[in-house]
Amino acid sequence: MSVTRTRVRVEGVVQGVGFRPFVRLLATGLGLVGHVRNDAHGVLIEVEGPPGAVAEFLATLEREPPPLAMIEHVTCGALPAAGGSTFDIVASEAGAGRSTLVAPDTATCADCVRELWDPADRRFRYPFVNCTHCGPRFTIVRDVPYDRAMTTMAGFPLCADCAAEYHDPADRRFHAQPVCCPACGPTVRLTDPAGAALPGEPVAAAAELLRQGAVLAVKGLGGFHLAVDAGSEGAAAALRARKHREEKPFAVMVADVDAARALCVVDEDEENLLSGTRRPVVLLRRHPHAPVAPSVAPGNPFLGLMLPYTPLHHLLLAEAGGPLVMTSGNVSDEPIVYRDDDALDRLGPLVDAFLTHDRPIHARADDSVARVFAGRELPVRRSRGYAPRPVTVPWEFRRPVLACGAELKNTFCLGRGRHAFVSGHLGDLENYETLRSFTEGIAHHGRLFDVRPEVVAHDLHPEYLSTKYALDLGGVELVGVQHHHAHIASCLADNGEAGPVIGVAFDGLGYGTDATLWGGEFLVADLVGFRRAGHLEQVPMPGGAAAVREPWRMAAAWLDRAFEGAPPEGLGVTLRNGDRWADVVRLGRSGFNAPATSSAGRLFDAVAALLGVRDTVSYEGQAAIELERWADTGDGTGGYEVLLGDGDPFVVSGAAIVRGVAGDVLAGTPGPVVAARFHRTMARVVLAGAVRLRTREGLSVVALSGGVFQNVVLLGEAVALLTGAGFRVLTHSRVPPNDGGISLGQAVVAGARDRA
Repeated sequence: MSVTRTRVRVEGVVQGVGFRPFVRLLATGLGLVGHVRNDAHGVLIEVEGPPGAVAEFLATLEREPPPLAMIEHVTCGALPAAGGSTFDIVASEAGAGRSTLVAPDTATCADCVRELWDPADRRFRYPFVNCTHCGPRFTIVRDVPYDRAMTTMAGFPLCADCAAEYHDPADRRFHAQPVCCPACGPTVRLTDPAGAALPGEPVAAAAELLRQGAVLAVKGLGGFHLAVDAGSEGAAAALRARKHREEKPFAVMVADVDAARALCVVDEDEENLLSGTRRPVVLLRRHPHAPVAPSVAPGNPFLGLMLPYTPLHHLLLAEAGGPLVMTSGNVSDEPIVYRDDDALDRLGPLVDAFLTHDRPIHARADDSVARVFAGRELPVRRSRGYAPRPVTVPWEFRRPVLACGAELKNTFCLGRGRHAFVSGHLGDLENYETLRSFTEGIAHHGRLFDVRPEVVAHDLHPEYLSTKYALDLGGVELVGVQHHHAHIASCLADNGEAGPVIGVAFDGLGYGTDATLWGGEFLVADLVGFRRAGHLEQVPMPGGAAAVREPWRMAAAWLDRAFEGAPPEGLGVTLRNGDRWADVVRLGRSGFNAPATSSAGRLFDAVAALLGVRDTVSYEGQAAIELERWADTGDGTGGYEVLLGDGDPFVVSGAAIVRGVAGDVLAGTPGPVVAARFHRTMARVVLAGAVRLRTREGLSVVALSGGVFQNVVLLGEAVALLTGAGFRVLTHSRVPPNDGGISLGQAVVAGARDRA
């Protein structure tokens, strides 16, 4: 009988996901011999047997991998037959030139949840149940290859029972690196804010504190949460005061999908996103009388819900008996706290107790946030459960690339081969703690994925800390990438396309090539470059950054422009701010501390102020977010004049839109109807600009990006109009349209220019 021996190299997310046990089981089932090992590039297999059986092995390998695996490349080569009688898992090789991938952290699987609640199981109610198919991954990895010694579980030697499971090829925990049990694994503690142990069974005692209205810090996979009873107004208000978070909604954790449906409307796509292995916070429309304290999401028709993703969460939710606020454990504007000593220092003053444990977290990972648009996931914040799984792109990075991202919602990106490793959400890069997280994250990702950047991409804004970091590096080639070009390039990469396209980038602010602040842009763009082909009319931002915090200032600037200095009397926004209105108008006209902007986000702010939705904000984008939620999408009538100038670039008249809004306000048209008409008009602006550029440039593909396109009312209207007019439309589904996706765009632009 003829035999063949084949060496098989498998690359992708193939370590820490049960791949070697899967390979061994598959090979032995087919009567094959050989071995499988992890190394720095992925998984290496040598398999020998009848040619037909080897062919079936290779086909099944790619067709039916373990649930958490992601196979990207399989390469095969012939070897001389070596004989043998077994198929073995052999010791890993570290080696040099690492190219293996690390799996994200994954929610507790159904099998482990069953064990958690089984009184006959030795892991009954054990807060660290995990197996090959679930549990911590990226947050515990110190280095690769992914073996226990390279994780934060190295300090927990396996007991005899766990060791037997770990070494048994037939067991679900065969070579599961975080495997443990009450006899050998981490333990949970309940302490006071100074770290002294509190009496009682920790989880039950913690739940009792929550029921009494206490604020707790709870250690999770990638950092600490701040938790309170979601039904307690006193507790939610206390948390808001202690965290200095005035109005931004808190995330809520519920026990299961049925509990989610008790609070919110949940369709099939939302249920799948909510209950999948990644467990993001999902933005859902709440029931009008959902039993949630007002301070959880003040005045908000939506709630951000997530399901438990660790055994500790399952236990705590069951003991507490109801939904819990689970918001990031940090002081506002700082990154999530993940080190134990840091938690005592930074969170101790905010909480009444800590529910913590002794398994170290090596890499922080905040909760991801998403919503559903047109049956697809629309990421808002990409982190735990997603990172560090790369965005695979169709183009090679000729040299290793680091992209430093933007200032707000910062992420960084490392490019190598066809992989773009977009970091998890870091936050706003405006303080030392976030900058430290940024620099430490770059170093850790560089070690894990063996990326030593030779090309470094950065935003053009000279005052961004990410730009300054890039400019301070030595021995690298620097590539400046305009902010809105990066947005469109991010959308292109998200969809695996190179362009050219009509790019519509609507956001808050981004530094333009003319040193003004852009944000309502029509670009003709590909990965290498772009041309500004159109934009929203520019107006001053009276007071600069103050106009972001106080949207009524943008209303003043737009009304002054729309009515040539004489806005009609009776507009509520002028009356509400009458004592300062004239001064702000003069400031805008002076040009001093009033930078010009074409920002679509600031136009949304102005309309929100005109309608009385929001004069001031306590978090970024609040006015526009509330305007979207206020819009009466059931009203399909009306809209405002859309005027495009004849120039190149063409200019969209924002003044005409503001005049229409003001006219409706003065006529007493209900605010939600006006909000809907404004959204409809902005979608028509997108269509009009695209039609103009199709005529001029012969392009029929439109890419929509920028934070304004998180607005699903606008996005839905724009996509419907564009597709109805024969355009093919690209939107985001793998990275956020907001500044969290900027680093991916910078990376692929730098890579494209390097190849050019």
